[in-house]
Amino acid sequence: MTSPRGTVRRHVHIARTAEDVWEAIGDPARVHEWFIGIESCTVDGTTRVITTRSGIPIPEEIVTDDPIQRRFQYRITGGIVQEHLSTIDVIDLEDGTCLAIYSADAIPSTMALVIAGAAGSALEHLRITLEGPH
Repeated sequence: MTSPRGTVRRHVHIARTAEDVWEAIGDPARVHEWFIGIESCTVDGTTRVITTRSGIPIPEEIVTDDPIQRRFQYRITGGIVQEHLSTIDVIDLEDGTCLAIYSADAIPSTMALVIAGAAGSALEHLRITLEGPH
């Protein structure tokens, strides 16, 4: 029996240009600067290993890093998921602001909820970092 797939999406409006936001999101080596719970990361080609604040290394494969579409995708390749794909899009609203959208698809479905929950907090942290608290 196959575990069910879960899909979750979170987004935040950021009062900064899409280019400014993409600078942080589009650089795979900077994820620890804005994603709460990630202490550090290393990038070697299309392989990224993040280390959580609890010291757990999680290997990932960078699938897409597209500065034209401002889309970053990665898969967790370690043992915590059977299947995983996260996508981060930065959408230019053409008024000096943008939307940062994080979606996660995972098997088991509970991992999509865990990842997207953390991603929602990370996006809010990114917003506060880039534009300051409201």
